[in-house]
Amino acid sequence: MVVKAKLLALKEGTLSEYLTRFALGGLETVVAGFVAVLAGPAVGGLMLAFPAIFCASATLIEKHERERKEQQGLYGARRGKQAAALDATGAAWGSVAMGAFGLTVLLLAQGSPLLCLLGALLVWLVVAVALFYLRRECRHVRHTAR
Repeated sequence: MVVKAKLLALKEGTLSEYLTRFALGGLETVVAGFVAVLAGPAVGGLMLAFPAIFCASATLIEKHERERKEQQGLYGARRGKQAAALDATGAAWGSVAMGAFGLTVLLLAQGSPLLCLLGALLVWLVVAVALFYLRRECRHVRHTAR
């Protein structure tokens, strides 16, 4: 599957679906704030790292893919699950890149804030792109081995 941006997909969602995503994201942020007050900023920061809208997004992706296939007269449950699984894989790889970003901030925090942010952004970008190509290469090797 080729990864690409599909802006027209924004029209597929309904207002209630978008409100659900934003409400869950906002609720998770509020919960993280309460956790930070009760348990400290380090634990609250870990709570903020949780991709709050992922759960809503994964279910909506599954639903839209399934419906798209069913409109074509096909059984779309498998395709919907595959699309949601691909999104979950991307979220996991993205979490690794965000971990590299956080570690870089931790290591550079004593210096210039601007250099710290720029360094962390660069590390995030390099790790994310490297993981994208690594996954793509692993898939290629797996398919050619068959």
